[in-house]
Parts: sequence; structure tokens; C-alpha cells
Amino acid sequence: MAAKKDVYVEGIGRRKTATARVRLTPAKETTITVNGKDMTEFFPHESLHKSIQSVLDTKDAGIENYTITAHVNGGGTTAQAEAIRLGIARALVKEKEDRRGALKVLGFLKRDPRSVERKKFGLRKARKRPAWSKR
Repeated sequence: MAAKKDVYVEGIGRRKTATARVRLTPAKETTITVNGKDMTEFFPHESLHKSIQSVLDTKDAGIENYTITAHVNGGGTTAQAEAIRLGIARALVKEKEDRRGALKVLGFLKRDPRSVERKKFGLRKARKRPAWSKR
């Protein structure tokens, strides 16, 4: 007889150029691992920890304890943290559809579409032009 594998739910989150693949596995205690490291070790600032855990602190969603593993690449630290937050929210909704309303009202299921505008030919940046001189 084959051994039962860990049952997990996966969600993908994106922000700017950061992409996070998040897996939620039911557990006795909530732990968050990012790219093989503990979340507090991977993200240096406390504000990023709060940003990620804000999804798990939602009152009306009925969220239990999970082991959360995230594989993230691209972007900066803030974009990576927000991508993980979106991935967690999507995985929670995939597990139980009735959580959708509580998470949607708080804005956790909205993907932030803003990203860097591309540089145009003849300009220094996306919109910055060289100084114009008459002579």
C-alpha cells in the first residue's frame, strides 16, 4: 500500500516582476518558510512579516493553522512579500470557497497591476528627456 502524501493547496501570487508559488499544508502550528529559510530570516523588516501574516489574521474567514512554504523569485523584497500574500489568499479560497467574501472585502484577492514602464528610445528613462537647447 502506498503511503499517503501530504495534502496541500497551491496558489500563485504576482506583484511587479516577483512571482510566488505558495503551498498550504494543514498543521498544528502555523509556520512560514520562504525559499527554504524561515520568513523572519528571509525578510529583514517587521512590516513585511505583518504584510504576509495579515491574510492569516482575517477574522471572518475561519482560517486554521498551516505550514506555508513559498518559492519566490524576481522583484524586490516588498514585491515578493506582497506576491506571497496574494498566493496565500488564493490558496485559502481554493481550499474553501466561502472565505472568498471576507478576503475580497479586505482586498487580499486583488492583484496589483502596477509595474515599471518600459524605457523608450531616445529618452534617458521611460519619460525623462535630455535637456533641450536652442543652439
